[in-house]
Amino acid sequence: MQIKLTSVFVNDQEKALKFYTDVLGFTKKYDFAGGGNYRWLTVVSPEEPEGVQLVLEASEGFNPAAKTYQQAIYQSGIPAANFFVASVEQEFERLKKLGVTFTKEPTKTTGSTIAMLNDSCGNLIQITHLDW
Repeated sequence: MQIKLTSVFVNDQEKALKFYTDVLGFTKKYDFAGGGNYRWLTVVSPEEPEGVQLVLEASEGFNPAAKTYQQAIYQSGIPAANFFVASVEQEFERLKKLGVTFTKEPTKTTGSTIAMLNDSCGNLIQITHLDW
């Protein structure tokens, strides 16, 4: 069994594509219409172009619970995704210079350093560096 796809619901797919590629540095993998207003949109890490794809899934239109779910986890302060980085402090500085809003600055926790940012598309995203 392998993990090949995971999703985050976004309130604006075009805005999400720009944020996840231009700001976070992911690479667009697939982008095509699937009928009606449906759009299949995925990004991957440039470090693993054949790795796990992140589906930037519209939170309105096809899944009636998606918008409610997205808003509830955001309001609860729960990240929709967690990305590992080589250095949380360096990513924090790089992303701050690009205008990214952080809801948690780099924080040392048991076994890791974390920070949390707003993806501007309805989600909180955590970045993590494990100490081991």
